Amino acid sequence: MINRIKEVIAYTGLSERAFSLKCGLKPTTINNQLIGKREVSLATIVAISSSFEEISSDWLLRGKGEMLISANQSKDENTERISRLVDTIATLQGTINEQSKTIQVYEDKVRKLNGELTMLKNERNIR
Repeated sequence: MINRIKEVIAYTGLSERAFSLKCGLKPTTINNQLIGKREVSLATIVAISSSFEEISSDWLLRGKGEMLISANQSKDENTERISRLVDTIATLQGTINEQSKTIQVYEDKVRKLNGELTMLKNERNIR
């Protein structure tokens, strides 16, 4: 975890002191944790996560995934968005198909009724 915190500090481009101040922590606290004098506390992890929202808490805490949330989430969000769009398209295509069938039924009924109307008109003209 110490190495990941050092990566975050390097990513920010801040000195350890400026980094700790931005996180609302004492510089000596961060320094002692980074050199191993003290264990990294939950308060430090929470402070870093709160101060740098683009840093993945899962990565910082457990080393899982990518450091930056945007690198993780944009792929996941795009995959999820595409999946939802495919589902929506499939649903809409089903609706279109059903409506096409209904339209065809009504067109057939209209043709039949027009034929009957023509026959009735012809019968009236014959008499």
